[in-house]
Amino acid sequence: MGFVKEFRDFAFKGNVLDLAVGVIIGGAFGKIVSSLVEDVITPLLLNPALKAAGAENISKLSWNGVTYGNFLSAVISFLCIAMVLFWIIKGANKVVKREDAAPAGPTADQQLLTEIRDLLKSKNNI
Repeated sequence: MGFVKEFRDFAFKGNVLDLAVGVIIGGAFGKIVSSLVEDVITPLLLNPALKAAGAENISKLSWNGVTYGNFLSAVISFLCIAMVLFWIIKGANKVVKREDAAPAGPTADQQLLTEIRDLLKSKNNI
């Protein structure tokens, strides 16, 4: 098998293409979520809460040269993004309700075997 054919078989398998599409859509979705957090939630909810707590410039907090404010800012940003993703996924799950498939009835072979079993039981009881 030639190198080119082997590479083509690998590169164009369904799993590789599905993964590539997933990564691209994931990147685009990440931009949407980041914009929602940075442009909507932070100005409307987070900034007023930080002002009320007296920590408007949280990223500038430091102690003995350790800028722990940057870390706190990153943690708060992560929590906001995680909460937004939770809301989005929860909403999507409500929209797309997954119905459990009803168990299929017995197949023709199973029905026949059940009838044979019942006949054998009735013969043994006579």
